[in-house]
Amino acid sequence: MKILIVGGKGQLGRGLSATAPLDAQIVSHDIDTLDIGDADALRACVAQVRPDILFNAAAYTAVDKAEGDEDAALLVNGTAVGTLADAAREAGARFVHVSTDFVFDGTSGVPYAPDATPNPVSAYGRTKLAGEQAAGDDALIVRTAWVYAPTGGNFVRTMLRLMAERPEVRVVADQIGTPTYAPGLARALWALAANGVTGIHHYTDSGVASWYDFAVAIQEEALANGLLTQSVPVIPIRTADYPTPARRPHYSVLDKTSTISALGAPSPHWRTNLRMMLGEIAANG
Repeated sequence: MKILIVGGKGQLGRGLSATAPLDAQIVSHDIDTLDIGDADALRACVAQVRPDILFNAAAYTAVDKAEGDEDAALLVNGTAVGTLADAAREAGARFVHVSTDFVFDGTSGVPYAPDATPNPVSAYGRTKLAGEQAAGDDALIVRTAWVYAPTGGNFVRTMLRLMAERPEVRVVADQIGTPTYAPGLARALWALAANGVTGIHHYTDSGVASWYDFAVAIQEEALANGLLTQSVPVIPIRTADYPTPARRPHYSVLDKTSTISALGAPSPHWRTNLRMMLGEIAANG
């Protein structure tokens, strides 16, 4: 089984390689070997590899920067997705694309179902929605949220650094969602692709948290594993107290019912995955 991963050096791309089935022959590209903004290069790469499954793990994820650079974000998050989807069809490959909770406006009081009406409130969200539409009905599109991993830029690593450097940290407490461990998301994508699932589905870890809740848990687990030597106050603040160029959805919990049905089991709780990852980091030095 031949696999092409675009965005292979990112958190999810690395997770896909690390959790791949034994019979997977992986070809992985990132920005240093494949310019996702070059449509001809994308088509040539897919035609050369002729994968059975094409995973698109590449994305423009600088949410605030996208507010002033929406065209660049759209090229990666929208236009390139359509090019990859078309190339996958021509090669007879299954196309798997990852999207985001930011396609919703955050005004719901209940978890967003896959068929809920999108209403992005940021440039990043608009460009990711454009990517979903460009992928096509025959693609597998999986929306996720709050992704983190042992490497790369993410909330967990930022909190560990700030908690080691500062006398206190201030964290937004009125944005609600669900953290997602990248290797767990990768395993779900492999399973869904193997089962021939198409359409839009949602996957995050189980449970619900605010960014404040997440930060408190990070400190507790890091202290327990010796990754931090002392605790610092974690101060809850409002979104209004920490203004950013891009608006964030205040509530972006995703309904995973269809995914649980397809996988046959719910995802682990976010706190369980956080504890496991920090334990592994501590064990590996």
